[in-house]
Order: sequence, then structure tokens, then C-alpha cells
Amino acid sequence: MNFLDSLEALHALYGVPTPASTRKEASRIIPEYRRIIEAAPFLALATAGPEGLDCSPRGDRPGQLVRILDDTTLALPDRRGNDRIDSLRNILRDPRVALMFLIPGSGNALRVNGTARITADAALCESFTMEGRAPRSVAVITVETIYFQCARAVIRAGLWEPHAKPDLPTPGQILAALTAGEVGGARYDSEWPERAAKTMW
Repeated sequence: MNFLDSLEALHALYGVPTPASTRKEASRIIPEYRRIIEAAPFLALATAGPEGLDCSPRGDRPGQLVRILDDTTLALPDRRGNDRIDSLRNILRDPRVALMFLIPGSGNALRVNGTARITADAALCESFTMEGRAPRSVAVITVETIYFQCARAVIRAGLWEPHAKPDLPTPGQILAALTAGEVGGARYDSEWPERAAKTMW
């Protein structure tokens, strides 16, 4: 198997992108991109650090996922999760971030590249309170580039089409397999829905 090993070879293979691929990119949040951000309930947050890369799912009610502070700044609350804080540890050492917003029913994704800083500012954290719980920190993201991604990947995946529930291993089964039964199991799976409902925010 031969591998490409130069930018010249890569560009020769793919050619020149069309204006529609390049002119969609902006250095600020234009009104059209604002509407997409405010409608999004989900994003993936990519970060890099000394231990490697991380891509973390973030979900919330539309309008609560992130807040637009101005046309180059987003505020992303750190909602309840697994407390691994992989993304936050990365941001402290390498502020570069990439976000991909997805909206159910929409084929297009929205991509943001920029830098982030972490704050535990009490007033800002309190402003994101949901069901009596405020996030412990907020990532303040400076937008460097923002653009939409065409719908081909979502269409190919049939992402928003109805699907039968897949037969996949459960978190409890995965944990039990990795720990020889010390963690996880059927009890973990049966208790998770109630535990998640009580700790959503």
C-alpha cells in the first residue's frame, strides 16, 4: 500500500476547492450562523493536550448549549458528566479548540475553530443554572473561523432517519468486561436511568 507523503501529492489528488467551499468561511458569527448556533442542542468539542487528543459530546436544550457573548465569543458551560475533565485539562495546556454543531433534522453541520479559556466566575456560572444546578466552569471561546459543513456525511449516514434500536453492548457490560466484573454489570445498567435523571445538570 502506498501512502501520500506530501502536500503536493494531496493537492494533485483533490484539486482546487470551489468558491462555495471557501467563501462560506467567516472570522465572526454572522447573523445566519447565529441562528444555527442558537438552534443547536448538540456539539462535539475537540481539544489537544500533552496526553493526546479528545473529542467530547456536549448536549443541552437549544439556546442553552452555548451562549453568544459577542460576534467572536462563545460561552460553553461544563454540564454534569463523568468528571474526567479531559477537555478542560487539555484547554489549560493548549487553548486550541474545534466545535461541530449538529441539529436533528438538518443535514448541515456548523464548524467553529478557535481558542478557549476556562473560568469559574461565579456570576457567569450562575447565569447558566438549570434545574437549580450551575456548571462548575465555563469555557469562553474566541472564534477564529466559522463555516457550515455540507450535508453529504449526514445524508450518507442516514443520521436523522428512523432506525431500529441497535443490539449493542451496554455500558454495564463494557465495564464488567474491562474490570472482570468489579465495576458495572446489570445493576449498573438498571440504575443508570434514575441516576442520570437526578444528575442531568
